[in-house]
Amino acid sequence: MRVYGHRGAAGHRPENTLASVRHALALGADGVEIDVCLLDDALIVLHDDTLDRTTNGQGPYKSWDLTALRALDAGDGERIPLLEEVIALAIDRAELNIEVKEAGIAELVIARTLAATAASPAWRSRILLSSFDAPTSAVLARLRGAMRFGLLYEEPFEAALQRALTLKAQSLHMSLEHLDAAHVARAHAEGLAVYVYTVNDPAAIARCQAAAVDAVFSDYPDRVLAARQHG
Repeated sequence: MRVYGHRGAAGHRPENTLASVRHALALGADGVEIDVCLLDDALIVLHDDTLDRTTNGQGPYKSWDLTALRALDAGDGERIPLLEEVIALAIDRAELNIEVKEAGIAELVIARTLAATAASPAWRSRILLSSFDAPTSAVLARLRGAMRFGLLYEEPFEAALQRALTLKAQSLHMSLEHLDAAHVARAHAEGLAVYVYTVNDPAAIARCQAAAVDAVFSDYPDRVLAARQHG
């Protein structure tokens, strides 16, 4: 069972920062998951629509200009990174799951990712694109090229499974809350890997292992790695 550090290693370092990504890689995570949205023609790594929870700023990030936003403290003196900065850290080292948080930016995400990986085109097959937004998912799936696509979903499992097959996804991403071993087996029978989020405690890790999940997203990738080593 593979492990992606969720927003880097969010249980150990400020989420979605370069320090968090760096720590996930140092722990030995198989991959790193980050969230991407758009500000002033820059792809920034940020989960929330507002800045209050994760920075010393306030209000919607869209109300800030990029220079001011990049001057904020995102925790422990870290700043909100750019997608290109995360790619530069992870390239040729680990898998990277880029979750697109904002509708309408899928084409730009793909274009910038391709540009940032021009020197390492083989690594693109280790990039996994995903989004909860259905139209965004359709664009990512259509334009991914050598990159992979995983379907994040909120609809009932059967509907999600059919959408994943239609979009020729490589993986189906389900919440821990809705994890069902029968659904995992069904997805596997259709040729889809199953990734589960967000898996942090020993009971949840064991539950995913028992269900034959292919990968998990964890704020504490070291816990999953330890369970895998002793499992």
